[in-house]
Amino acid sequence: MKATGIVRRIDDLGRIVIPKEIRRTMRLREGDPLEIYTSTEGEVIFKKYSPIGELAPFATQYADVLSNGTSLSVIICDKDHCIAASGISKREVLERRLSAELEEILEDRKSYFAKPGENKNIHPLEGIIHTASVIVPIISAGDVVGVICMLTPETGAVPSESDCNLAKVAASFLGKQMEE
Repeated sequence: MKATGIVRRIDDLGRIVIPKEIRRTMRLREGDPLEIYTSTEGEVIFKKYSPIGELAPFATQYADVLSNGTSLSVIICDKDHCIAASGISKREVLERRLSAELEEILEDRKSYFAKPGENKNIHPLEGIIHTASVIVPIISAGDVVGVICMLTPETGAVPSESDCNLAKVAASFLGKQMEE
């Protein structure tokens, strides 16, 4: 754990303000859920809660099935990090942050499907060279909770209509799983 040197007081309603610099660094937005942990040493720890993160083992299986069915690499992310991957080195992508480009697409709540001849290179994660040819937000209870991305193959081929439909079905299914 790293000390920041920032000290805050709890107000009369039991609230504490998380400084803007920390919120920006940790990508905490208004309305984001936080889990609260305590340690035996008296520490109180706040951790950004990822409801889809609880489905990580299930999401990994789903990514495997999608990748095998489409012959494309698949990554599944919550709103901040990659939580599951198949068809690509997991070490390369797991726990990497979403790129600003992908975050913008998710804010618009729209899907993206690459078209033939289009030269739009969307890098879904920070620090990787791979681009996404299919991006479908996972929506649960009306909120975007994550995203399914199919990566552009080395041949540069665009995904088929059935690949796009499979990604839509997968995102819808994972969203429904979160609601239960």
